[in-house]
Amino acid sequence: MIEVIYILWLRQLKHYWRSKARLLGSLGQPVLFLVAFGFGFGPMYAKASGGENYMDFLAPGIVSMSILFTAIFSGLEVIWDRQFGFLKETFVAPISRAEIMLGKTLGGASIAMVQGLIVFCLTYVLGFRVPGLRSLGLGLIFMFLIAIFFTGFGLAIASKMKDMHGFQLIMNFLIMPIFFLSGALFPLENLPPAIYFLSRVNPLTYGVDGMRGAFTGISVFGIYNDLAIVGSLSALICMVGAVLFSKIEA
Repeated sequence: MIEVIYILWLRQLKHYWRSKARLLGSLGQPVLFLVAFGFGFGPMYAKASGGENYMDFLAPGIVSMSILFTAIFSGLEVIWDRQFGFLKETFVAPISRAEIMLGKTLGGASIAMVQGLIVFCLTYVLGFRVPGLRSLGLGLIFMFLIAIFFTGFGLAIASKMKDMHGFQLIMNFLIMPIFFLSGALFPLENLPPAIYFLSRVNPLTYGVDGMRGAFTGISVFGIYNDLAIVGSLSALICMVGAVLFSKIEA
């Protein structure tokens, strides 16, 4: 089992590093958000909040956005493998589909983590700072759980689809609301009731809030409440994905 998971994990990482255009292209949007929002809205945020730095608030949200986008599109590889026959070859191997699902989830999550760490390093260039190693370690845990959840989510949806374009449409329809309603760009306090409710049922909200709490001490729901929720949801989506993946037809 460990060998199979390692091979699938390594295969996804190799594809990622070979695609330099994909690596560079995926950094464009986070950098744009950091520069445009960080420096554009920074003075207004500082004035409204009594002098707080908007980059400290924004950076965890943009890191989570980078992880979200990379992780959830890992599901495209399942559709790609199905169309070109690699998935059929994998299924005839003497391993369970749950092991295949786990390997692909860990591979996709690792890629998303790498992407998130690159963006995290870029936030340091723009002035964001983490207070200590304990905060850094806790923040990395939240980054990994976000990567696991949305990789599993993308794979679960991809396991029920055969059309790559249809998957992209559904994901685009889901990704932007998930991101914008997570509190990544704006505080969750004093929102209209409908928006606040949507934010509370959004899984990414707790990942962003936990990461922000770990890195900056700003948390709405409490760091350990966020950790429990994101950890539970990550385990749940992996189980649901394993069930759906076990029924997939190559």
